[in-house]
Amino acid sequence: MKTITTFLLLASPFLFFAFCIQLSAVSADIAVDDYVRAINGKALRTRVEYYILPVNRGRGGGLALDKKLNGTQCPLEVVQEQTEVSNGLPVTFTSVDPKAKLVRISTDLNVKFSAMSICVQSMVWRLAEFDEPAQQRFIEMSGVEGNPGPATAANWFKIEKDGDSKDYKLVFCPSVCNFCRFACRNVGIYIGGDGVRRLALVNFDAEPFKIMFKKVSSTY
Repeated sequence: MKTITTFLLLASPFLFFAFCIQLSAVSADIAVDDYVRAINGKALRTRVEYYILPVNRGRGGGLALDKKLNGTQCPLEVVQEQTEVSNGLPVTFTSVDPKAKLVRISTDLNVKFSAMSICVQSMVWRLAEFDEPAQQRFIEMSGVEGNPGPATAANWFKIEKDGDSKDYKLVFCPSVCNFCRFACRNVGIYIGGDGVRRLALVNFDAEPFKIMFKKVSSTY
């Protein structure tokens, strides 16, 4: 009995060490799951260029810019490329936390095209005013980067998981204003009379625009 007790006492530190390693691995997995991942498996980094691509193929390509549904040129709106093979324009993400280097799920983000246009405007995404004829709220340019608060609430979006799947989606549900109340919505695709696929808010019971991310310098 003494021999068995001695063995357990000697072995217990090693058993405890192994248990700690296992717990640390589980904690690391949980922490990793908090981050948005590109198709190469790496967490998205703030201020690094990525393409936003559709998960469902055969319905268009990456994201670009086009005039409004009513023909107005500026500010330009976010649209999906008609050609599936097109990656569209790259974007960068800026977190509401200026110190953040990685992009977390469910975190307020500014989304900004790395591009120039004929319109004198910023390339930061913002939620446009309600379009009465289309009965939609589209996403346009001319947003403000940073400065979180009620005055900039329309400029903040979140990346969420689409239910239990591994797919991501964009959501408008800003947390930058504690006393503001927003009707949170998924970002989906609206096809107007001109056939252009515009990003617009849709109800949570409607199909969101399921997306994935590809680093600009990546080959996969």
